[in-house]
Amino acid sequence: MAEATTQKPASARKKQRRSVPAGQMHVQASFNNTIITFTDKKGAVLCASSAGACGFRGSKKGTAYASQIAAEKAAEMVQSLHGMKSVDVFIKGVGLGRDAAVRALGGFDIQVDSIKDVTGVPHGGPRPRKARRV
Repeated sequence: MAEATTQKPASARKKQRRSVPAGQMHVQASFNNTIITFTDKKGAVLCASSAGACGFRGSKKGTAYASQIAAEKAAEMVQSLHGMKSVDVFIKGVGLGRDAAVRALGGFDIQVDSIKDVTGVPHGGPRPRKARRV
């Protein structure tokens, strides 16, 4: 009986953790969930977290507490892996977790340089309803 030879694939090089002292924090706050993403200055994602990823389900995902927990988890991750010290915050959306996510950074040694609201604003809006016939 022929013996199957199992060959190890060429071992991939271990991904090197790069030091990113300054970056960006993107907060996408909707009524249903809050997504926190940390990026470098160019916008390449370093780590992300959301209220759903932290174990919240249903309508609890849209709360301010859930966004605070998600921001703490993401901040802890980016600080330990990449050594981030300062961030520019970009907030998008109208959810309850807008402010709570930024306040959660206070417990970490991450300095907030600027806060900018990048929520989309409609210009023109949707097409109006058809005329009512009587």
